[in-house]
Amino acid sequence: PPPPPPPPRRRTTRIQKRNTEAILEAALEVFSTHGFRGATLDQIADHAGLSKPNLLYYFPSKEAMHVAVLTRLLSTWLDPLRAMDPSGDPQAEIMAYVRRKLELSRDFPRESRLFANEILQGAPRLTEVIGGELKALVDEKAEVIRGWSAQGRIAPVHPHHLIFSVWALTQHYADFDMQVRSVLGPVEGQDPYPEAGRFLDHLYQRLLAPKG
Repeated sequence: PPPPPPPPRRRTTRIQKRNTEAILEAALEVFSTHGFRGATLDQIADHAGLSKPNLLYYFPSKEAMHVAVLTRLLSTWLDPLRAMDPSGDPQAEIMAYVRRKLELSRDFPRESRLFANEILQGAPRLTEVIGGELKALVDEKAEVIRGWSAQGRIAPVHPHHLIFSVWALTQHYADFDMQVRSVLGPVEGQDPYPEAGRFLDHLYQRLLAPKG
């Protein structure tokens, strides 16, 4: 006789979806504030408004929650670089990438700090992604930038270090938010992003302008 059909998959209920989202939001808040090592299940449960046993019903461990948060983050984090169009105008495409990365820092500061904390700890839960998907994407776009430089459409630049500089100059505003706002003072420091955008536009336009 043919094997019996597999049991039907249980549908996720509305309450389960809501609790899962509450847990991931709480985990993002706690991990971005305290790092993986400093975060506790009790803190996450408290932020989520759930009991610790209920928390562990959805995610079996702190590490499982951390991986789930990072997995969601990475898709968002890589999208701006994926959007760089090889057939577009080189300066416009790179400038758009800079602006998108600055907007990510403005709109997702906790995610930026979470990613930075993971890297500072040696990226134990991201090693495969960084050496795989992230590296492949950066290498692909680096070849595009190298081709633009070879064609004289932008100034000669080291493509990987150009991308690193964009990361450093945009994510700084999220990762060091308190320092940025304190140094700028109560007026300009209330919203540093408009002036930061103008400064980065000017900086990269000067850097990328073809020689002669």
